[in-house]
Amino acid sequence: MCVEATPPPAGRLTRRGVLAGAAALAGTMAAATGPAVAAPGGTGGNGGTGGDLVIEGGTLLDPGTGEVVEDAVVVIVDGTVRAAGRRGGVTVPRGVEVLDAHGRWVLPGLVDAHIHLSTAAEARAAVRQGATSARSGSTSFYQDIAVRELARHSPALAPRLTAAGVFVTPDLGETVLADPDLTPLARLKDGVRSAEALRRVVEVNLARGADVIKTRVNERAGLPEQDPLAQVYSYEQLAEIVAAARRRGKGVLCHSYSEQGCHDAVTAGVRSLEHGAFVGERTLREMRRRGTYFTPTLTAIAGLAESTNPVLAERGRAYLPVLKSAVLAAHELGVPLAAGTDSSGGTVRPIGREVELMRAAGLPALDAIRTATTGAARLLGRERTVGRLARGFAGDAILVDGDPLADVTVLKQPVRVVRAGLAV
Repeated sequence: MCVEATPPPAGRLTRRGVLAGAAALAGTMAAATGPAVAAPGGTGGNGGTGGDLVIEGGTLLDPGTGEVVEDAVVVIVDGTVRAAGRRGGVTVPRGVEVLDAHGRWVLPGLVDAHIHLSTAAEARAAVRQGATSARSGSTSFYQDIAVRELARHSPALAPRLTAAGVFVTPDLGETVLADPDLTPLARLKDGVRSAEALRRVVEVNLARGADVIKTRVNERAGLPEQDPLAQVYSYEQLAEIVAAARRRGKGVLCHSYSEQGCHDAVTAGVRSLEHGAFVGERTLREMRRRGTYFTPTLTAIAGLAESTNPVLAERGRAYLPVLKSAVLAAHELGVPLAAGTDSSGGTVRPIGREVELMRAAGLPALDAIRTATTGAARLLGRERTVGRLARGFAGDAILVDGDPLADVTVLKQPVRVVRAGLAV
């Protein structure tokens, strides 16, 4: 079968239909039409705009500069930070709800740079655990695109999301049912491997509104019957995917494990390397040269070690120390790092756990925090709006009990979360 002979991805009607189906699958329709989430001193969560809020009296940490300000005030108007600094140096508007932060540390909302959000419940869980921004690691039926729209409509219900759509992988499985323009690929004997088929999945994703493209170079670590070091796409195939995405100005994130697979992905031009347990020094040096990000998802690998399946448990125990060493080597070489939990399947892990593991890998506390704030924000192209509490940035914040520079584990359990000026 020649994929090139099929028409280009259909236009608006099909896209709207796909998005409506994705919203139904994700449960975002019910979430968006349910009771409004009250915004202190501002608009309701269903209003599509942020709220007005003053966070007062806490110790403010700016990950961008490392500056710590005691007895700080953060003023959020219409979901955006208007001012932040020491009390007395900030003008506080009258009549705005005040969130008392005395005795607590205040940080910008965290960023989970690799998470699979397929339902509205998962999206809410991510926000409540401090992930106010995120990047999808793909979903089976475009649910992440619907979650992204939910976040725009009702910001307190979901992180602002960079959506990846469906996975570019040799075997699409049930995902061929996600879109009428993918169903012809089910007839391909060898799966999605030809240049034409690879371009088709990228083009359909982008036609449906994906912000980034997700692909793989190795098999999965989380399935005992697969070999994570087995390579499924070649350098040439990865380069085809990257080129198709770049023609539309989009980046590619790549699931990887083996050193050769990591090297092929990086030299093919991916924007970020995901997992990458066995990435070697030659590839890390190439990543530094190219500015390629490393999203190690330590949380997911640590989770394997807790599996009841003996194959997965042994895999997790063997991979975690190797991956920690790779993370420290990347940091010392100057490779940009981003925190991601790889949460999926209904279990949403706190992004603070990933920061904890970054710290355990040997990163200084501030640098570990940056992987889930300023560093991850740059990867998502949101470095001017996310990752700091400064004028013009998003009014996203977390309040924690304790000094995160002394003990990053406090980030795992934020006592309050603010999303776009809305107290969650």
